[in-house]
Amino acid sequence: MHSLSDVQRYLADQGIDAWLLYDFRGSNPVFTRLCPQKKWTTRRVWLHIPAAGRGEPLLLHSGIDGPSFREVDLPKRSYLGWRDMTEALSGLLGPGARIAMDYSPGNALPVVSCVDAGAVELIRGLGAEVVSSANVAQVAVAAWSSAAVEAHGKASCAVAGIKDAAFGLIRQRVGAGQRVLEHEVADFIREGFKREGLQWPDGPIVGVNAHSGDPHYEPGADRPTEIKRGDWVLIDLWARRPGDEHIYSDITWCGYVGGKGQCPADRLRVFETVRAARDAALEAARAGWKRPGGVQGWELDEAARGVIIGAGFAEGIRHRTGHSLSPGQLVHGLGMNLDNLETRDTRRMLPGTGFTIEPGIYLPQFGVRMEINVYVDAAKGPVVTSCVQEEPVWMG
Repeated sequence: MHSLSDVQRYLADQGIDAWLLYDFRGSNPVFTRLCPQKKWTTRRVWLHIPAAGRGEPLLLHSGIDGPSFREVDLPKRSYLGWRDMTEALSGLLGPGARIAMDYSPGNALPVVSCVDAGAVELIRGLGAEVVSSANVAQVAVAAWSSAAVEAHGKASCAVAGIKDAAFGLIRQRVGAGQRVLEHEVADFIREGFKREGLQWPDGPIVGVNAHSGDPHYEPGADRPTEIKRGDWVLIDLWARRPGDEHIYSDITWCGYVGGKGQCPADRLRVFETVRAARDAALEAARAGWKRPGGVQGWELDEAARGVIIGAGFAEGIRHRTGHSLSPGQLVHGLGMNLDNLETRDTRRMLPGTGFTIEPGIYLPQFGVRMEINVYVDAAKGPVVTSCVQEEPVWMG
């Protein structure tokens, strides 16, 4: 997470007078990330962050909620009632101010739309021009610290090793004529996370054959499914080093229970198409980094889905190409997604942020997804931080 002074400089660069965050009883996750020391609140609260050179940030809260912000290290002002609150806001904003708020016009980006229409109407009624804070919020809460970059690298190495061991377990069991079930492999991965001291909120996904064609499949002992010779297996796993400033390593790999020459041609064709789609999105990110004005999330999604559609697998697309990786408890972070399917993500790929690239093709018989992690280095541009799959894992 950047300092507020970085945010203020970004606001000035973008010609925005201030960022006004609004929260009511925990309604705004961006506000919560900026004020993690706050306790539960009962009334409306505002955080005014002016552009560089226009003053200091100010937290405006109800007097009754004052104790909840005692440990928040920001200048504060309390209000008594709605008239007092409105007067204070009017004085902060000034006439004709250009104000960023956590909303998205037309709800185009739901992850950004934390503020209700009434709050936006209130600020507009005070004479301000309201614009979306979509990119401002990225600067504030989606950026990786240097410590997070280092911790993510360590987590990625550990997750990759656990992934290899999970495919190895299938290879060993099947090769020995022993039974191996999806949920047993999932349990094996979770035990690996524990040994490595990693955090994970849920998962992993271990799906065989038709189950690999369900992007959100969950294996379980209540529906045991055996993995046998000749099967196609997808494993999606995610974990991080402990701490909410750290970033998840989130990867997906696929494999075939058999030798390289035994894999059905349809599996290989879909695999090669997904690999090409992944590489097209990565290349578009690297090319866009060098382009004046940068590149937006929707463009990277288009690059990947264009490959899949061009190969004749449009019916196999079930989701966007990738999601943000940012600090906090969510695996799907608060920054730019690679999306022009579920939403049109017009947020820019900004330095210091990260995301996944994970195109997939899902058919009734099987599915293929390949997922890598990318960090946008301020000097180098997009850098892959995870392991990269080039051919199926052969478990023959």
